[in-house]
Amino acid sequence: MVGPRFNDSYINELKSRIRISDVVGRKVKLVKKGKEWSGLSPFTAEKTPSFYVNDQKQFFKDFSSGKFGDVITFLQETERLSFSEAVERLAAEAGMELPQDTPQAKAERSRRGRLLDVCEAATKFFEDQLRGPEGAAARAYLEGRGLKPSSWGEYRLGFAPDSWRALQEHLTKTGATQKDMLDAGLIIQPDSGRDPYDRFRGRVIFPIEDTTGKVIAFGGRAMEKDAKPKYLNSPETELFHKGAQLYRYKRAREAAAMADVEGLIVCEGYMDVIALCEAGFGYGVAPLGTALTEDQLSLLWKVGGEPVLCFDGDAAGVRAAHKAIDRALPYLEPGRSLFFTLLPDGLDPDDLIRERGKGAMGEALGGAKPLVDLLWMRELEQGPLDTPERKAGFEQRLDEAVAHISHAGVKKAYGRELHQRLRDYLFQMRRSGSVRSGNDLQRKAIGRKPDLNLNPRGLRILVRLIDSPAMLEAGIERLAAARFPDPVVSGLKDAVFDLFESGEEVDRTGLTSHLRLFGKDKAIQLLQTQPAGTPLNPNSPEGQEWLSALERFCAVDELSHDQQQLRSGAGGDVFEQSCAEEKARLKSEIRDLTRGGDEVHAIETKSGLSRALNAFGEAAAKKWGR
Repeated sequence: MVGPRFNDSYINELKSRIRISDVVGRKVKLVKKGKEWSGLSPFTAEKTPSFYVNDQKQFFKDFSSGKFGDVITFLQETERLSFSEAVERLAAEAGMELPQDTPQAKAERSRRGRLLDVCEAATKFFEDQLRGPEGAAARAYLEGRGLKPSSWGEYRLGFAPDSWRALQEHLTKTGATQKDMLDAGLIIQPDSGRDPYDRFRGRVIFPIEDTTGKVIAFGGRAMEKDAKPKYLNSPETELFHKGAQLYRYKRAREAAAMADVEGLIVCEGYMDVIALCEAGFGYGVAPLGTALTEDQLSLLWKVGGEPVLCFDGDAAGVRAAHKAIDRALPYLEPGRSLFFTLLPDGLDPDDLIRERGKGAMGEALGGAKPLVDLLWMRELEQGPLDTPERKAGFEQRLDEAVAHISHAGVKKAYGRELHQRLRDYLFQMRRSGSVRSGNDLQRKAIGRKPDLNLNPRGLRILVRLIDSPAMLEAGIERLAAARFPDPVVSGLKDAVFDLFESGEEVDRTGLTSHLRLFGKDKAIQLLQTQPAGTPLNPNSPEGQEWLSALERFCAVDELSHDQQQLRSGAGGDVFEQSCAEEKARLKSEIRDLTRGGDEVHAIETKSGLSRALNAFGEAAAKKWGR
């Protein structure tokens, strides 16, 4: 397969230069109706107009035939042109030069086409696995979430078997190369030089499509409630840039056009989007493990000027809404804003629909608040306004937020609105004699010094990962399995995963804010006792040693746990035999991790691994009499 000659940026530029109503108007007599143009369908012999064109959203929709698309699609449908022919005709009209079709360009398109083929083959494999013998648990999980088998095909849901090489072996049989699988993000090549293995294992699979509907990446959802990480996405590839895509965007855009709404609904997870679709709100999308980016806002505004961002009403949801405000402020224009819905009782859309019905979801969306309301409340809740200095600080925060708006007219309008609210609010305060108290959680003192173990096991390893984002990403799966005996450190680890899984940046500032919201003062103080380290590259010798230290930490924990079970007699003969095998496996793997050599014994002794292995051996000898 050879990929398209015209990339997304070229097509977007072309459509921005061509007014779709001008092209359609050559074939259909259009009449202006509000924001849209209306006329008789060119596809059916209707007598009452049901054909509409929207220049702002750059699409047409025909209710009589169900057809929908952009100006290129219109030429393809009405003049039987190929995609390339339609683009070439419009480019000539817009005065745009066509991209040069050089041998290098052809080779790049061919390569992109191969990767798309590999992703499509993987999608079909995952779909088949869901319906096969190994997919029983995944089928039960989906049905337990309210998704019937009749809906699985609509979303192309699948299952990745809990196997290290099942997908790789299948794709090899279809003719895919190992390099293409690596470049598509489907398999992982260990730094140790061992054989590659499948990225997705034992997970429900959600294919991620580009704006044209082609599969370019995948999201994997763990089925166990407490699994870490809960969601695992494809890495950045030549096809997939997570900050430039939205889950189910193409289908949502089509649904929004037919529903005639002012914007898409933005949720936090794949299942939320699917739950919305099943409830009749087919125009939902989700970012892919990141806070909203400029590119994603641009995609949203291409569909409608007032998308609704739907978040859980808990602290994490409020924090995500605040981040979206800061991201959007510089790009606000007339006809381009955001609305927000914070769902009640900490529910997400999937939970709300299942527990209270689609009517409750409709009410929540109908009560969405404009961006200016959330901005006002965010700054108001920073603290009380009981002194002139605090009132001045509040006004300063409002002015600083407004200063980020680039559009002069919108900036002026926001300044007027917020200052009027401030005058009204202070007037009401004087009349009632009350003082705004602010958010108690955010103002909770952390100056006191609770009793702390300042050097608990595993803390230095966890902090090293916090200070090195690339290290954290490389070791995330092993960290998920790590058990920290100190409850404060365990709480710090949970906070790391809360931020990581919500797509937020994991750093000391974000962790401190998150911990403060939940009153985790001890974890904050413990983090502050640790000196900040220079970020490490996971491929560097020092980075490899820290990742190895994480492996050794987990191995010590596993051995200690099994030793306790042996002493207590729990688990039976099968467990005892597996323990013996596990001991040998762990020792072998740790020696591999430390790369052998004269220093192995010293490293094991320092990490506590030798003590754990010896203690395990003593417990086994007492149990088995040898």
